[in-house]
Amino acid sequence: MSQMLLLRGLMVMELKTTRRKSIAYWAATIFVSCVMGISGGLAISHAAPFMKALAHLGYPRYFSNILGIGKIAGVIVLLAPRMPRLKEWAYVGCAITILSACYSHYSSGDGLLALEPLVTFGALLASYAYRPANRRLHIAAFEDVEMNARSGQQVHGVAS
Repeated sequence: MSQMLLLRGLMVMELKTTRRKSIAYWAATIFVSCVMGISGGLAISHAAPFMKALAHLGYPRYFSNILGIGKIAGVIVLLAPRMPRLKEWAYVGCAITILSACYSHYSSGDGLLALEPLVTFGALLASYAYRPANRRLHIAAFEDVEMNARSGQQVHGVAS
C-alpha cells in the first residue's frame, strides 16, 4: 500500500515538473518570438525608428530586409510544430542575431544599452533548454551510446 502511495506521489511530482517546464518553455519562447517578430516586422517595413537605429549601428539600409526576413522566418519555425532540425537552425540564427546586436550596440558606443539584448538571449537559452521532446532533434547514434552507457555495454569499441 505504501509503495502505491509513493509511486503515485512520484507521478504527481513528475507531472508538476513537466507542467512547470512546459510553462517555462512557452513563456520564454513567446517572449523571444515577440521580440524577434516585432523587430523583424519593423525591419521589413523600414519603420523610421528602426532605420535610424540601423544607421546609428553603421549598417546599410538594405540590411533591414535581410534581417527582417530572417527574424520572421525564425519565429515561424520556432512556433511551428515538428521540424526539429529547422528549429535547431532557428535557435542558432536567433542567437547569432541577438549576440550580434549586443556587439553592434557596444561597438557604437551605446554603453549599458549594449547589454539589453542579453535579456532576450537568456530567454532564448531557457526556451532551448526547456524544449519538449517532440521539438528536439533526436540523433540515433548519440541515443544508442547513451542507452548503452546506462546498461554498461560497449558501442563500436568505445567503453561507456
